[in-house]
Amino acid sequence: MHYFFRPSVISVLFVLLFFSGCNKPEQKVVKKAPPPLSVETVTVHKKNFPLWMQYTGMTKASSDQEIRARVSGRLQKIYFKDGAYVKKGDKLFLIEQSEYKSDLLSAKAKKQQDEASLELAKADVERYRPLVEEGLAPRATLEQHEARKSELIAAIAADEAAIQNARLQLSYTIIKAPVSGQVGTRLVDVGNLVGYSESTLLATIKQTSVIYAYFSPSESDVQKIYKFRSRKKLPAFIEVRGQGEDILKRKRLDGYVDFSNNAVDPLTSTIMMRATIDNRSLSVYPGTFVYVNMFVTDKFNFIMLPPQSIFEDQLGKFVYTVDKNNIARRTGVTTNLSSRYYTSIASGLKDGDSVVISGLMKVQDGRPLQPEDVTDTKGIEAVMKAHNLIPDEVKQ
Repeated sequence: MHYFFRPSVISVLFVLLFFSGCNKPEQKVVKKAPPPLSVETVTVHKKNFPLWMQYTGMTKASSDQEIRARVSGRLQKIYFKDGAYVKKGDKLFLIEQSEYKSDLLSAKAKKQQDEASLELAKADVERYRPLVEEGLAPRATLEQHEARKSELIAAIAADEAAIQNARLQLSYTIIKAPVSGQVGTRLVDVGNLVGYSESTLLATIKQTSVIYAYFSPSESDVQKIYKFRSRKKLPAFIEVRGQGEDILKRKRLDGYVDFSNNAVDPLTSTIMMRATIDNRSLSVYPGTFVYVNMFVTDKFNFIMLPPQSIFEDQLGKFVYTVDKNNIARRTGVTTNLSSRYYTSIASGLKDGDSVVISGLMKVQDGRPLQPEDVTDTKGIEAVMKAHNLIPDEVKQ
């Protein structure tokens, strides 16, 4: 027996099936909460931290002397090797001396001649004075002899000056180091004529046992430095990154900040400052790129954080703190002084707050956290000790 369904019957069955399906209860999709994120935290405290500021800088020799010929002549001898270290007073060059020795002898002979003439003039004055007093000789003759005597006294004084000048010119033929330092390459050779119509540059000496490190903080940083500084002469040190296998190592040389420019650079809004650094080891050359670390104070209470834990967006600067339920909370902060190692927090945090310092790219406000307190190993005091920034390392 065959059953045939009309199209209207099929449509009715389809509608009934559709509505019967719609009457089934909806299934709710429950989102699972993300697992707690493992992060490292540090507990902040308001304490007397030694505050250092760090800037990039460039070294320069504390003295850069040009050695020039002060008299003319043929260069006769060179006493140093290119690049040698010389001491103040060491001989560097010798210019031929025959002409200057001759001038000195001539000046001495002229003085002897005038001294002999003076003795004769004195004798004439003594001989004529009693004759004039007795009326046996005219007074005009006596006055002539007295005038001659005065002329010769003046001439001898001029002779003395001529001798001193001749000696000075002769001394200039031996050119000595005005300071201790490293002499560069010689700019003339033996046999060259020097000093004619100009003061010929012979070589240069750079004094590098003490070097300058120039750096340029922003105008606002300088204002903060002068506001908080606790010493007139601020301790400082420079760090130089190693090369080759020692690329991660830094060598440290100590000194102090002794100069601040009196004007703001209008192009960069910075103020140039200078640190004088002890370089007796001669381990840093002029023109070296360095990090200049300047001590500001250890007299004020600060809350310090690693700079990498601080974010900034359109709403301002913020950090992630951990509440008592181990939930991440965005906390707005304002900062004060900052260096490569730490930043001081002016407001937004209180003593004892726990701040996230790792896993920051995954942290969000309200996310559960599994914090590990690493204050003892990665806190600010640990960072200071690792970089010799603890108070007893501050140089007086």
